[in-house]
Amino acid sequence: MSVLMIQGTTSDAGKSAIVTGLCRVLAKRGIKVAPFKPQNMALNSAVTIDGGEIGRAQALQARAAGIPPHTDMNPVLLKPNSDTGSQVIIQGHAIGNMDARRYHQYKRIAMKAVLQSYHRLQDQYDVVLVEGAGSPAEINLRANDIANMGFALAVDAPVLLIADIDRGGVFAHLVGTLQLLEADERALVKGMVINRFRGDHDLLQPGIDWLENETAVPVTGTLPYLHGLYLEGEDSLTRTSSHASHENSVTIIIPDMPHLSNHTDFDALNLHPQVNLLFVKANEAIPPADLIILPGSKNVRLDLKWLRSQGWEQVINKHLRYDGKLMGICGGFQMLGSNIDDPEGIESEPGSTPGLQLLDCTTLLDRNKQLRNVSGRLTIENAKVCGYEIHIGVTSGPALSNPAIKLEHRSDGAISPDGQIFATYLHGLFDEPNACTALLQWAGLKQIAPSQFEQTREQHIDRLADALEEHLDMDQIFALIGMPHAQKEKRA
Repeated sequence: MSVLMIQGTTSDAGKSAIVTGLCRVLAKRGIKVAPFKPQNMALNSAVTIDGGEIGRAQALQARAAGIPPHTDMNPVLLKPNSDTGSQVIIQGHAIGNMDARRYHQYKRIAMKAVLQSYHRLQDQYDVVLVEGAGSPAEINLRANDIANMGFALAVDAPVLLIADIDRGGVFAHLVGTLQLLEADERALVKGMVINRFRGDHDLLQPGIDWLENETAVPVTGTLPYLHGLYLEGEDSLTRTSSHASHENSVTIIIPDMPHLSNHTDFDALNLHPQVNLLFVKANEAIPPADLIILPGSKNVRLDLKWLRSQGWEQVINKHLRYDGKLMGICGGFQMLGSNIDDPEGIESEPGSTPGLQLLDCTTLLDRNKQLRNVSGRLTIENAKVCGYEIHIGVTSGPALSNPAIKLEHRSDGAISPDGQIFATYLHGLFDEPNACTALLQWAGLKQIAPSQFEQTREQHIDRLADALEEHLDMDQIFALIGMPHAQKEKRA
């Protein structure tokens, strides 16, 4: 078994994308490869085959590798629920909330779970591609590090260091990062990659020559800026809006709440040619729309308070009076009811918050987190739907007697008596083409073009893999993972 670790000089340097692309490159060569991220901080997560949750990026990397996502691929997941604290998830299951100081002390224990998961993958796959987190040069976080060089040293993993030239200062990022590492850490860095380059490469080459001479570390390649590349985002900072390219279109708006989670629910809408999708940020004017979606939330009561402070409650009531459609997903579903009760203070301070009073149901937050992949049919058009549940809380009340989705052994969600409100706990429901079409039709869109979301996702992973093969020194990469036979296959 071989291992290669991808670290970055900064967050969003391109680590997730490069691991995704390399997973596809190796999988196409028939190499059994698995992604691995020791520690991830993300509000976008996915349910795994073994009934836990991991960061969405690792689920995408597993797809690129042609294998089902497993909790061992991301043994530590942190889901922020305040500026200083997170829910801590170990090997797929929440163990509680911790502030930053307490988690920093806990990392010695977390490292045991990290190594357990890594060694299980090591026993099953030819190659494990490891993604770091943030930067290895965070001096204040070096003690007990499990995410970057602390892990690399523990398993003796060779490291490729990635820097984003598009944000500027690429040489300072690379040289400075290397200088801030300890000698044994620097020895593990076997190559550097310059990411998101646009321009004349000949003008960059003198800088590369200097960099290699200064650091004695080879530059493994320079990746171009891949315009329009779509990969599912792993954190809540990557939300984008879209504009329809089709005359026959529908406008959908989503409040960009402080604790919004699983914004990848809307990627299929973002890529649909007939959808104008807009995330409305704090203090922005709320535009008219055909459909308003209240998304998932990591802190439902606080986000509901934020919605009210931003004027959304009045806008939603007016929207419904004018026959607009409203959808609530997961936490958004809970907001639509009459009350949200959190007597144990699971998400925030203990207490109760009145809901929007739009569905006759209440939600009680408890410590039992629901994690499952499900399939069934929408009660709208009997359309097939697949998705996953990640939520705490039990919702009950008369509204649930008119469900939104019929699953195999139970029902989910609710539709209001007038048909204007659709509420569900199911994430990912727009990913299924038939469900997406049915819901857009319900929202008022006519003559709907079929969704190409799955095909688009695969095409973009292949495009990324092709770019890596063209612009990286793949011979060096295959040498690092000890697979010279893969080099020969490429040359054939």
